[in-house]
Amino acid sequence: MRRLLTLLAIGVAAVATAQSPTPQSPTSQSPTSQSPGIDRELLKMQVVLDRLGFSPGVIDGRPGMSLTAAIKGFQQSRDLPETGKPDAATMQALAPYWGTEATKVLTLNARVLAGPYVNPIPKDEDQQARLPGLYYRSPLEKLAEMFHTTPQVLVALNSPQTWLRPGSKVEFPNVLPSSRAYDSKLRDDWRATLNGLNVDAVQPQAAKIVVDKSDKVLRVYDDGGKLVAQFGVTTGSEHDPLPLGNWKINGADYNPKFHFNPDLFWDAKKDDEKAMLPPGPNGPVGVVWLDLSKPHYGIHGTPNPELIGRSESHGCVRLTNWNAARLAMMVKPGTPVVFQA
Repeated sequence: MRRLLTLLAIGVAAVATAQSPTPQSPTSQSPTSQSPGIDRELLKMQVVLDRLGFSPGVIDGRPGMSLTAAIKGFQQSRDLPETGKPDAATMQALAPYWGTEATKVLTLNARVLAGPYVNPIPKDEDQQARLPGLYYRSPLEKLAEMFHTTPQVLVALNSPQTWLRPGSKVEFPNVLPSSRAYDSKLRDDWRATLNGLNVDAVQPQAAKIVVDKSDKVLRVYDDGGKLVAQFGVTTGSEHDPLPLGNWKINGADYNPKFHFNPDLFWDAKKDDEKAMLPPGPNGPVGVVWLDLSKPHYGIHGTPNPELIGRSESHGCVRLTNWNAARLAMMVKPGTPVVFQA
């Protein structure tokens, strides 16, 4: 039996986040609001925005371009000046949601720690093709993605004595959904994936998707033209630029296999051969592929959530796995998609 005794090697004692009915702008810092490298007021801001559908990407309690973009998205949705800062007007608009706890201490059980796992994951596609699945490497990696963060942040939120085993109490960013009543028509494995990524079963329906290359975000609009969700993305590269224009969603492939065709990759090696890679969150397109009317292009997940908006892709639009899964619940075949500069 696989041992699930992964130790969080570095960390600090959890600090309770003070709650206030009237939120203060998370710009001032105090020793009581800090874990090493984590501003708990910023972490709370990220959690609240994530729950509202304006994703800051990886929840890490740190400032940066992803959080700024998420704040701008929320401001746009509320017809506020788009400053990208937690100014007074923005904090007032967030007041109804500020009672949300920034973190939750949860007791681990065997089910949440269950694999399968595969470690290491070979680099070459022909070797990956021989694996039963491109699974998580460890319980720590699985838990980090489940709570929309990174292993390093979980280490920082907890103590060096925290073991990842049944009965352990671990502090996580509070991204627990309000509903897990997923559509019974969905495949069992996909509903399990949604549950494992803490994706809320209640999502707005998209009338149009707009991917903006300039600010590296994907915006979701409803049939009234209102911005209802926004996610950070990686969009193309110099070799494979984002195909600007009007497209549409053809359909979704949940927990997809990936057909590696070296002829479609400029950086493929001369001796690379075609390979069918097994599904899994650490596959090249993550947990879902939203097929576009542009041949060979799609919107999909990633095995490297921390690199969204900070790396290049082969022309497609890449999101964190949890955001790609959430987006998949908002769209349907025929949903318009606009790629713009």
